[in-house]
Amino acid sequence: MGPRHGEPLFVISVAARLVEMHPQTLRKYEREGLIAPSRTSGNLRLYSDRDIERLRQVKYLVEERGLNLAGVQLALELTRRLRERRSRLGQTLAGVGPDGETPLTTNDLVESVAETWNDIELVLAHLGHIDQNPAPPSRTRG
Repeated sequence: MGPRHGEPLFVISVAARLVEMHPQTLRKYEREGLIAPSRTSGNLRLYSDRDIERLRQVKYLVEERGLNLAGVQLALELTRRLRERRSRLGQTLAGVGPDGETPLTTNDLVESVAETWNDIELVLAHLGHIDQNPAPPSRTRG
């Protein structure tokens, strides 16, 4: 069995080479809370494949999109929320509940749409969007 995707494997020098950054930049991003590598008992930083992906996203946001670190923090949080929502929406589209097996009822589907609406509202609020006339989904009960 091969290593798991989230298993910490890379020391800081290797991680820095993989993302084409200076090791000090990785330390700075850790201090800023953008990345949280695992630590060995000897306090050595170990980066996982997920950490490398996140560092690549940070690099893209800083270098290609021109965000400062506060903007990067916001973008990472929104990315996390959108990924969670996409996962839940995928289950809904497959017609199963969070356990991946239980069939959804019509009520479950309506609830999922309402959750999606609320998640979108949260993302918009994080981006500073103020809707003059928000129209939440209406739900008639029979």
